Amino acid sequence: MSRLVGGAGLLALIGLAAADLASSQPTLAQPAEPPQNLPLEARWCLEGERCILLEVAEEPQEQALGLQLRPPLPPLRGMWFPFPQPTPARFWMHRTPEPLDMLFVAGGKVVALEAAASPCPRLPCPSYGPGVPVDGVLELAGGQAAALGIRVGTAVRIEPFRAAHP
Repeated sequence: MSRLVGGAGLLALIGLAAADLASSQPTLAQPAEPPQNLPLEARWCLEGERCILLEVAEEPQEQALGLQLRPPLPPLRGMWFPFPQPTPARFWMHRTPEPLDMLFVAGGKVVALEAAASPCPRLPCPSYGPGVPVDGVLELAGGQAAALGIRVGTAVRIEPFRAAHP
């Protein structure tokens, strides 16, 4: 069974019917719910001491909301969608106002990359994914993968992160 998730995506596994989504036709100007902002709980450190701080969308509800209706992500920030077991995942950009880079991760490396996926304010929206099971998906601001030298084959090691408290 594959998942349909995304920056604005909805998990197909949650049970929301596509017909219901099509009939409601939410737009960016009329959000159904406020955007979510999850705590920074993980990081991915690249070569050269650059680390991307990550919000972690573990729960189905968090994965369903993803980065919907969010302003642009700053550099070195993203969202990690881990899966409990390798899963064929399809992500889309419904209700995501800014382009995103989607990095599909399996076996500790990027196995597919969708660069600067275009926002999709209304259904139907295209979906993206490699067609093979993945361990998770990383979403970054559009263009960040190229700016950071991330490409298919780049090693990925997500580690817990605790923000310093003042």
